[in-house]
Amino acid sequence: MSVYSIIERGETRDILGEGLLWSSRDNAVYWTDILAPALNRLSLATGAIERWDMPDMIGWVIERRDAPGFIAGFRNGFAELHLDPVTVAPIADPEPHLPDNRLNDAKADRWGRIWAGTMPLSCDRPDGSLYRLAPDRSFVAVDSGYCVANGPAISPDQTWLYHSDTPNRVIYRFKLGEDGTITAKAPFIRFPHDWGMPDGMTCDADGYLWVAHWGGARVSRFDPDGSLDRAIGLPASQITNICFAGENLDRMFVTSAAENRPFEPSAGCLFEIDSGARGLAPGMFAG
Repeated sequence: MSVYSIIERGETRDILGEGLLWSSRDNAVYWTDILAPALNRLSLATGAIERWDMPDMIGWVIERRDAPGFIAGFRNGFAELHLDPVTVAPIADPEPHLPDNRLNDAKADRWGRIWAGTMPLSCDRPDGSLYRLAPDRSFVAVDSGYCVANGPAISPDQTWLYHSDTPNRVIYRFKLGEDGTITAKAPFIRFPHDWGMPDGMTCDADGYLWVAHWGGARVSRFDPDGSLDRAIGLPASQITNICFAGENLDRMFVTSAAENRPFEPSAGCLFEIDSGARGLAPGMFAG
């Protein structure tokens, strides 16, 4: 029996699948297609997939804790997003001085703050930053110098924040404070070239870090000390993001990208992996 399955999607494949989110409210998995641009939803009750066109590039969605709808990361900044019908209410553009940048990936912590990275569309300049969006909707850049800021992940005890610079093949670890400060930045994992590059990430309930390998055709699990625990190969080279879903948070879903991969039949598909691990409930925005 295969350790993974491909979610049937007809003729639709994601150009750049990303931004996975488990919603217990909807019993569904959401994910974005940044370049389409579109937002997808897989119902775990029926297996049905719905897709909404978006007005601009969209990297991620995070549920709001005390209100309906989502906070979303668009090319031009943070916004409220509602579906059926699609409505977008801008909150703030963190980088009006960098019109060729966009928001890329994000996570929320237990205090209801969003941690979101930016990147230049060209992926070749260290113009990206890591931002903290507070529940009062104020924001601040807390780190900078990223070519592609990617994959925030937060440890189960909320004391560590992981963040990567994809083209430079490094995952950093920060000490995360209750007051929203991050300190003690240090390289945590460096990817050799034959691994591809680190993309989206998530932590499981045991504190292990799961990482998607862009250009590496796999996901990997790392010990809390950064040592490789195991890897699971997939039939698509550009693996982009990971989330745990389902009532018991024991179903792993993985996105991929079809961009520049016309001869990979499974590129751009959504995968479900039998990981043998359980995840953490995703954080929600408190504003």
